[in-house]
Amino acid sequence: MKYQVMIIGLALAVPAGVAAQVIVKTDTYTWHGDTVTQGEYEAIAVSPGHIVSTYRAQPGYYMGIEPEWTLQNDISEYPALLTPNVMHQAIYNLGLDEMVNAVEPDTTLRTGKAWGGVWTRDVSYSILLSMAYMQPEASRISLMKKVDSEGRIIQDTGSGGAWPISTDREIWAVAAYEVYKATGDRQWLEYIYPVIKRSLDDDALVAIDETTGLVKGETSFIDWREQSHPRWMQTADIAASETLNTSIVHVKALQVLAEIAEELGHKQEAKTYAERAQSIADAINKYLWMDDKGYYAMYRYGRDHKILNPRAETLGESLAILWNIASPERAKTITENNPTTPFGVAIFYPQIADMPPYHNNALWPWVASWWALANAKVGNEQGVMEAIGSVVRPAALFCTNKENFVLDNGDIATQLNSSNMLWCLAGNIALTHKILFGIDFEKDGLAFHPFVPKALAASRSLTGFRYRDAVLDISISGYGNKIKSFKINGKEATPFIPANAKGHLKIDIVMADNDLPEMKVNRVANKKAPLTPVTRLSGSIFEWNPIEYVDHYVVLVDGERVATTRTTSFDASQPGEYQLIAVDEDGTESFASEPLSNRKYTMTDMPDETTVMASAEVAYPADGVIEGFTGDGFIETDHKTGSINVPVTVDHDGEYIVSLRYANGNGSVNTENKAAIRTLSVDGQRVGAVVMPQRGVGNWNDWGYSTSHRINLDKGPHLLTISFEPENENMNLSTNHALIDAVKIVEVK
Repeated sequence: MKYQVMIIGLALAVPAGVAAQVIVKTDTYTWHGDTVTQGEYEAIAVSPGHIVSTYRAQPGYYMGIEPEWTLQNDISEYPALLTPNVMHQAIYNLGLDEMVNAVEPDTTLRTGKAWGGVWTRDVSYSILLSMAYMQPEASRISLMKKVDSEGRIIQDTGSGGAWPISTDREIWAVAAYEVYKATGDRQWLEYIYPVIKRSLDDDALVAIDETTGLVKGETSFIDWREQSHPRWMQTADIAASETLNTSIVHVKALQVLAEIAEELGHKQEAKTYAERAQSIADAINKYLWMDDKGYYAMYRYGRDHKILNPRAETLGESLAILWNIASPERAKTITENNPTTPFGVAIFYPQIADMPPYHNNALWPWVASWWALANAKVGNEQGVMEAIGSVVRPAALFCTNKENFVLDNGDIATQLNSSNMLWCLAGNIALTHKILFGIDFEKDGLAFHPFVPKALAASRSLTGFRYRDAVLDISISGYGNKIKSFKINGKEATPFIPANAKGHLKIDIVMADNDLPEMKVNRVANKKAPLTPVTRLSGSIFEWNPIEYVDHYVVLVDGERVATTRTTSFDASQPGEYQLIAVDEDGTESFASEPLSNRKYTMTDMPDETTVMASAEVAYPADGVIEGFTGDGFIETDHKTGSINVPVTVDHDGEYIVSLRYANGNGSVNTENKAAIRTLSVDGQRVGAVVMPQRGVGNWNDWGYSTSHRINLDKGPHLLTISFEPENENMNLSTNHALIDAVKIVEVK
């Protein structure tokens, strides 16, 4: 189902008695003049420092609505916007006002009104959007808080024990370099170089898939596992998934490291890291691009045979455009095909039907800001306007920069929310600075690439914009994405301010009033995907429970689609890994069901097994009783454990999948940082890291499987070695511990 949108030019002055012209209109809201209207609700910008809203929250929701916003803080030291649209000016000033609130007494950036402290990904994305230059000192101090005693970037606590189940900490590197571009501080550059290098070198050994070259780990910032994955996926499955936006973050971080190495005179290291960046970029384009949809897949998932999750994921699609992962042709295609609902772009699309709104079924304004920047880069004017509208609407109606909204109705009744949200206010500010004024920070100066949609054509100014030793007063008039005239202190110049500029500079920009080629926006109704099938594999029969309102099912064997059926069973006499996808009548697909294999496998018990638990790293339950292990016992491994050697024998040459059966009761499945990590070697040759995520506090009887590796083995005996190497150190530093019961070996070919 499509919806209609109307974008009309904004009149610079509205005569008395004439209705304000519409700026953005969708099926759900209208921004007209200085007012935003959504159904019965209305928000009015009374002045540049005052917004009044009639919105009321969903009845019974715990978080109330701010009925109005009045400027509270002195924002005179920050760039002042003057524009004929009072709503635009008020939303911008709201961003500045709440930015002042976000600077803590210790000069760190507070995550949100409801969330104290500094979070690696939150502060990094905020710095990239606008805090690097708006709050350079607070940005620098905040980033330093996220470096551990080993000199590594901290991955915040999360699913299964933080890193390497989540691996998006490298966004810190990109943010740290943005601070350098804003300040030119050479000492800062020298400080961040070894931190970034150490972190990326560890990730190269632990978090890169040996087969595809993609980065493994949870999708960046979408860190509630059930909010974006099928329920059957355990944290080890998430650790093994290969994600779009996290892979892109690693590409950019490696490019940043290469640039810093070049600047510091490390020529060979610069070449090495640039090549590694290109390798991951190539893998993204090879394994995640979907020609039939015109955008990238969200991630690859599964167990022995990974498949695509074909959902669109807006942050990843945006970063692929902005950081040149996508070719110019693909970049345009993405903006025309990524689904846009009446309230804006989803975090991912389609939604998960049986999951409440948070990452699922939600719009987060800071992600919409990245989407606006991406659309501006490729010249999709309507895409830019709808993205800007999706940020202005909630800021106006809720009189604050809330974190997220329900995509069905635009309300704030999600699982968690906060006012005064750092990355959302940072995105709000970026829309004005980086799109309408086109300010682009480069390492040797400021470039200007304004993009002014015709609907926002106006004469506006930005005064008191500080850049290193210069203060800029910028005026801009007209519309389009081409500059007709660029003057510095009255003299025609190239649209660039060098890093060594000093003093007060008056910049006058006249746009060419060029009409951009028309591009489409993929306007769709919000959509829920079918439920994930529940399946069984009994002998030679693969069967499943029927799902209501499903048109048909697709059977997969070893990741390949082999049959389409409307029945509820399938002949599984062929050995393989079986999955099922449910498809509704318009072709929307569910997640694939849990992989079920009827292939032969062997379980090799640990040598010299023991049921004695003696680790100094763990406080065990008083009874110390462990059940559910195979064979006679298990081996305990911690920081002091030496290498564990496991002899195995295979009957014939072939490709095998190796994993460990383990228990880790050191933390919950959704927080803390005590994932156990070890290195697997075969016959003295390193294979890769095995990750044993937490499975629940004190759950020592809950056995599961680690991440796995594909290896080729010749017929005969082999020696598997499980060892703790420096790159295996987790975020906790004190506890890196698990019980290992057996080695599982599955023959694939």
